[in-house]
Amino acid sequence: MERKEYQNLEMTKEKLNVFWFRRDLRLEDNHGLCRALANGKKVRPIFIFDTTILSKLPSTYDRRVDYIHQALLLLQQKLNVFGTDLRVYIGNPIDIFKDMNRVVSIDSIFCNVDYEPDAVRRDELVRAWAVGEGIGFEAFKDQVIFEKSEVMKKDGTPYTVFTPYSRVWKSKLDPKDLLPFEIKDDWFEKLDLKEIPTLDEIGFQKTDILFEEPDIRAADINDYDKNRDFPGMDSTTRLGVALRFGTISIRQCVLLASEHNETWLNELIWREFFMQILFHFPKSLTQCFKPAYEGIVWRNDEREFEAWCNGETGYPLVDAGMRELNETGFMHNRVRMVVASFLTKHLLIDWRFGEAYFASKLLDYDASANVGNWQWAAGCGCDAAPYFRIFNPEEQLRKFDKDLIYVKRWNLDFESKSMCKIVEHAFARDRALRAYKVGLGK
Repeated sequence: MERKEYQNLEMTKEKLNVFWFRRDLRLEDNHGLCRALANGKKVRPIFIFDTTILSKLPSTYDRRVDYIHQALLLLQQKLNVFGTDLRVYIGNPIDIFKDMNRVVSIDSIFCNVDYEPDAVRRDELVRAWAVGEGIGFEAFKDQVIFEKSEVMKKDGTPYTVFTPYSRVWKSKLDPKDLLPFEIKDDWFEKLDLKEIPTLDEIGFQKTDILFEEPDIRAADINDYDKNRDFPGMDSTTRLGVALRFGTISIRQCVLLASEHNETWLNELIWREFFMQILFHFPKSLTQCFKPAYEGIVWRNDEREFEAWCNGETGYPLVDAGMRELNETGFMHNRVRMVVASFLTKHLLIDWRFGEAYFASKLLDYDASANVGNWQWAAGCGCDAAPYFRIFNPEEQLRKFDKDLIYVKRWNLDFESKSMCKIVEHAFARDRALRAYKVGLGK
């Protein structure tokens, strides 16, 4: 993708700080932005559509890019109220900062920490360039409550099992950890309004996604523990995408969860658990957390994988989930577990195939959670449960969608006689157990 420079390069001799929005697309309770505005120098807010990321996306019809674009438009409107503007660029971040530094006297670059391996490498490169130019680079904890090595075992090693991690996480939580960061709006650089590049200029198409500013209230989570497993009830918060792109504050969410629903709080802690797993064990992005599981011989049947992708396995709940994903970019969490177990255990297809497909489709795609949950389903991750946990998709249907509310919503031909089961459950379960035993040398 060709790099385009939008001439947002206003000349100035005054030393400026730059705040670089990434996974934090909001003004409210934004840690790094707060620190930048309290630094004593005017702050220029920017966002970069990173072409190293965009070029890897499989389609120009991507709801996530459209979501970001719409979120930026709202962010720009809010900044305009303060007499400033959002400068948006398309290209490689280092190239953008080099161009900017030729005409703007940058004192420091402020941002919030990103923990995924590719993001860590990107930030290390930008930091190294900045230091070489005499420019500061400061990154702050914002998308999590506890980061990196803040929740560790007594011997200084990271937790690899969720329950003890969550226990220590909760013991460390202090009310001050949830205090919002207030911004000083009078420290923004005064900038004239300039239009944000269109989706077409970025190289993408308009999609059917409609960005709505996220909000969460006690009423939304009071019964979360009772209803979250029933996809037909649509009783989840649907805040995954907002947390992924930072259009809502994690502190706001944890504060509400800690006061109203521990089950939802645990889900938020799972998010941080998987983040620290990927940070400490970056190889788990593409390799089994438990190395012994690399010995499993996967079938990887292409026709069966295609049938799974298209929601044509003959199992109503599996097919409904895949069709919901394909049509909307969302899938209910209980159904995600069922379809992932089906792919890895019933069809014996490598979890990396499913992880990549979800990565291409999920609106709320987050590498750490996606990889962590797929390895959980395949039994090769950091979870303590044994490999012989295999969901029965028919039993899951009877238990969580017995009235077929969800299935009828997304799988209209579930009663069609032409939709034969791709594999019988009992046969597939036995085959999976044999393959795992052989692969693990049991």
